[in-house]
Amino acid sequence: MSGYEQSREDHERTFAALPPARGGGFARTWWGRAWTKALENSALDGLQLKAGRRYARAGAVGAVSVRPGRITAVVKDEDGTAYRSDVLVQELSEEQWERLLDLVVDSAGHIAALLEREMPPHLVEDATATGIDLLPGVGDLEPECDCGAWDHCPHTAALCYHVARLLDEDPFLLLLVRGRGERALVDQLRTRSASRAAAPPARTAGKPGTGTTEGSGMPGVSAEEVYAAAFLLPPLPAPPGAPPVPGQPPSLDTETPPGPGVDPTALEFLAADAATRAHRLLLDLVGPGGGPGGTTDPTETGLTVAQDAARLAACGPVPWIARRLASGSGRSKAELELAARAWRFGGAAALTVLDEEWTPGPGALARAGDRLAEAWADGERPALHRTAGARWTVTGTRAQLRLDEDDRWWPYLRSGSHWSPAGPPDRDPATTLATAFAADATEAGG
Repeated sequence: MSGYEQSREDHERTFAALPPARGGGFARTWWGRAWTKALENSALDGLQLKAGRRYARAGAVGAVSVRPGRITAVVKDEDGTAYRSDVLVQELSEEQWERLLDLVVDSAGHIAALLEREMPPHLVEDATATGIDLLPGVGDLEPECDCGAWDHCPHTAALCYHVARLLDEDPFLLLLVRGRGERALVDQLRTRSASRAAAPPARTAGKPGTGTTEGSGMPGVSAEEVYAAAFLLPPLPAPPGAPPVPGQPPSLDTETPPGPGVDPTALEFLAADAATRAHRLLLDLVGPGGGPGGTTDPTETGLTVAQDAARLAACGPVPWIARRLASGSGRSKAELELAARAWRFGGAAALTVLDEEWTPGPGALARAGDRLAEAWADGERPALHRTAGARWTVTGTRAQLRLDEDDRWWPYLRSGSHWSPAGPPDRDPATTLATAFAADATEAGG
């Protein structure tokens, strides 16, 4: 087929039955009206056409199949009898399609109009001038019907009027019945456009679409040409999947000494952290297989210096970097270790629970009391006493529950003179306390 290929999906399109047409003509567009005019100028019996219009308005036409050279539908008679009706249209030859494609590529306006689901009049006129009839004329809509009529019957007439409504919405159907589906046309236009771009013709100054802005003498391209060129570009490839691990930052251990105040090891640590965060951002955008990953922690944005120091310390830096993080954040070494531990359990929210005390209002305290009462069966609730603000300590143990402002409970254990985070939060205080007890047992066993 001269290198032309058309997929099965592109070769035939099927449209569900349309609802009955109420009033007015069947076609709004000039090309839709040209289609019905070809029918009405061809049919020999006006009564048959009148009946066909009545059938079409009543919704007697079923699903419509459009393919090169043929349009098919089942049309029901007034008594409910169903007939298969076909309308045959002459396909364009290969040579005619070659000329038509050249005409379309020659004018960006033609492409832009087709993209907007319009049939440009100039394209039809230009095609007609070269011997190509896009729109049907007298006798071009050839009927075939199970009812046995040799001319247009009410069934084929109803089908033609119905198709005019479809053509209003998508003039590409007219090109499909002439032999080319939309996808095939777009592919061929892209190929031709790319070939011409590789060897651009000489441009004439001062004319639209020829490389200068009309009347200005300044270089430019018409808006229509730009719009059409974008339409003809091949689609972008799918985004690649994210790599499984962060990239390896470059080594700064070189023969060139660092500048004053620059520590290469510290820079390498920060570069590795940046690579890890960038990898998480990439996973959040495309994921391992090209889809969203949802791995970025929203609490990692807008951090204070002290919070970011805790985040960095949670990565387990070498001791001297940890000391610098502690000094820069205003914490002691022990305080930074607690902050890093809290960060690992819950990010910035966990740091707030560690560092800050808040006093719930009466409503929040009432809800907390209700939740504590509901968490255990009668006689099983441990002895809890509120030691401060939103903190409840379990009598006779090292465990403590802390409530945050989002009504989440955090487990804590006493470690020397400090309270240490023992796990992630939970809405259920009994679950949170079980986490604390499990952490206590693990430390005792260790």
